[in-house]
Amino acid sequence: MSVPSVKLSNGFSIPIVGLGTWQSPPGEVDRAVRDAIDAGYRHLDCAFGYGNENEVGNAIQAKIAEGVVKREDLFITSKLWNTYHEPQHVRLCVEQSLKNLKVDYLDLYLIHWPHSFKYSGAENFPKNADGSMIYDYTDYLDTWGALEVLVDEGLIRSIGISNFNSEQLDRVYNNSRIKPVMNQVECHPYLNQSRLIEHCRAKNVAVTGYSPLGSPNRPWAQPGDPQLMEDPKIVAIATKYNRSPAQILIRYQIQRGVVVIPKSTTKNRIVSNFDVFGFELSEEDVQTINGFDCNGRLVPLLRDEAHPYYPFKIPF
Repeated sequence: MSVPSVKLSNGFSIPIVGLGTWQSPPGEVDRAVRDAIDAGYRHLDCAFGYGNENEVGNAIQAKIAEGVVKREDLFITSKLWNTYHEPQHVRLCVEQSLKNLKVDYLDLYLIHWPHSFKYSGAENFPKNADGSMIYDYTDYLDTWGALEVLVDEGLIRSIGISNFNSEQLDRVYNNSRIKPVMNQVECHPYLNQSRLIEHCRAKNVAVTGYSPLGSPNRPWAQPGDPQLMEDPKIVAIATKYNRSPAQILIRYQIQRGVVVIPKSTTKNRIVSNFDVFGFELSEEDVQTINGFDCNGRLVPLLRDEAHPYYPFKIPF
């Protein structure tokens, strides 16, 4: 089956559904990636900060060795972690991801967050004695310039941003030689990002939505928090189409033209999450789902709101 793709502003195309790997634990993500590739996924969303790229790379190489895919069949995304924003450290992070994923180039590379932490070798979350984060204040425009060099060298094909607000996006766009092709942001019916999506598209910047299923396994979830996939309206729409709530939520993003990266390590869910091309939601149902929007951010990262580049201080 040919998976629909979104054309990026630089001419490359990204499959509209990919496998997310955040919170996929070591010992499970290798199998998940193998199952995903067997199911037809060709887009893998990774990040240095997830700490599992080595296993993802093992799975990729296994499937290449089996002849299931070639490297060029896959679209692999990774992200620059917050401790590597200083220009002299950018290459270190990129090269480590290439080594872990066991590939020669990355299809897409994103600045994971606009704010940064102090570089401290192997420590991804450097902290003071009182437990507070040790921040770095590198301007992300300087970080971006270092990434442009790596595009020139062929280590990365496309570059973009993640978790950047509209003003931060504009700042990169207006001060760059190579324009960002993507902004990856939290996106689900509680936070449908319609204004940010419209803003990105005005600059021909595509959008990837993470946590499309409401991130039910996020580590900081509290008992009693709303569960998107259990909402009666979502369940009713799923029943109408004889589909799962997850399939409805994924299909919702596809119909908006948003690249979507549901995460699972369970084979039947991985397969089910990809079986979203044989039906279409009515406009009425799309509008019902749009009505869920309440600025309900599930990944607010309040820990970092004192940082000057913290992205969620403005509406979008």
